[in-house]
Amino acid sequence: MTRKSLLPSLEIFKYRGYRNFLLGRVIIAGARQMTAVAVGWQVYDLARETSSIEESAFLLGMIGLTMFFPVLTLSLIGGQVADRYNRKTILILANSVRALVMLGLFFVTGLPAALALKLIFGLAGVLGVANAFHPAASSALYPTLVPISVLPQAIAWNSLGYQLAAIIGPAICGFLIIGGLKLVYGVATGFGVLAVIFFMLIEAPKHVPKKQTRGFTMILDGLRYVRDNKVVLGAISLDLVVVFFGGVTALLPVFARDILKVGAEGLGFLRTAPALGAVLVAAYLALRPFDRRVGRNMLIAVVIYGLAMLGFAFSSVFWISMILLAITGAADMISVYVRQSLIQMATPNAMRGRVSSVSYIFISASNELGEFESGVAARFLGPIGAVLLGGGVAVTAALAWPFLFSTLSRADRYDDIAAPENRGMDATL
Repeated sequence: MTRKSLLPSLEIFKYRGYRNFLLGRVIIAGARQMTAVAVGWQVYDLARETSSIEESAFLLGMIGLTMFFPVLTLSLIGGQVADRYNRKTILILANSVRALVMLGLFFVTGLPAALALKLIFGLAGVLGVANAFHPAASSALYPTLVPISVLPQAIAWNSLGYQLAAIIGPAICGFLIIGGLKLVYGVATGFGVLAVIFFMLIEAPKHVPKKQTRGFTMILDGLRYVRDNKVVLGAISLDLVVVFFGGVTALLPVFARDILKVGAEGLGFLRTAPALGAVLVAAYLALRPFDRRVGRNMLIAVVIYGLAMLGFAFSSVFWISMILLAITGAADMISVYVRQSLIQMATPNAMRGRVSSVSYIFISASNELGEFESGVAARFLGPIGAVLLGGGVAVTAALAWPFLFSTLSRADRYDDIAAPENRGMDATL
């Protein structure tokens, strides 16, 4: 199709409901990024008062496990709740809880180390509960705020907005942390409240709940759908394996303090680097989204991700580490874009909440549970060994997936795998 403009289309922002959704999403993402950087530094710094590098890194991993357990046990319920009840209301409630957690961290800061660590873990568990309900409602709501013909634009702008938040959030944290952790958590709380206000302003179409179906039956339907759709299953399971073993986020406080020796301010920059690479790719995809050879592009991106991770493990120079992290973010953005597009295109609206919840369990397992894996690996292999393991697994998975999920590697156009109601939309708009 001939493109009419070389500039990213702003057409999607004429839809007020989506505009408020995106603003709220970006603001809460920035607040969460700020909080994640601050919590990682706080936990590791408190642990290092009495523990070794390896033991303190393990404690960072335990934070991830604490957040993942509620997601594992409640996300499937969150998915059927999103298909049964008003998605906007769920979004407001879940993010109100997130804002309260950030406020709780404000009051925890400054308490004795032993008590502070216990309370931080407790708040991480509460955050995990909110995370179990937010993603399904969010992923199921925003496709209803725009016409199906511009949904690819919404996906690209969602990714771009999130990555901008992932750049700005850690950068703000790196600046504010000079004034203390309380300042970081206070600003994050303010952002959380502002995000909730934007979610309240969303004008969404009337929700039509799925009735006369038991909740457990709805959950099973979502699981069966993902199981039987090999393209979707292959995409989200690849993300699970790669980020579970290959994620380095949880260990960045270790690299910042004890390997690269750049302190809390440097940690903010390290957390920003992957998002910087991702936002450049997301901006390009908003300009020129692709819908050809999507499966192959996803696998190539995973190989690049793994190789960059291997390079990061060996780097002892701050700016080189920054560049390599930026490459991982750029490669991961391609994988995320393809996975999100495949899921949204392949899933009927009536099942988006449940399918999104299944997908989020995989994603959360790769992130929060992956942080636990990183902590365990660092405990026994050291932080550098843990990153080497992750990079090797990512490359191996990308080479193995064409044999395990051949339909994913052969996937060409989104329209080929789209649900009937989603077919015919122009994914290159």
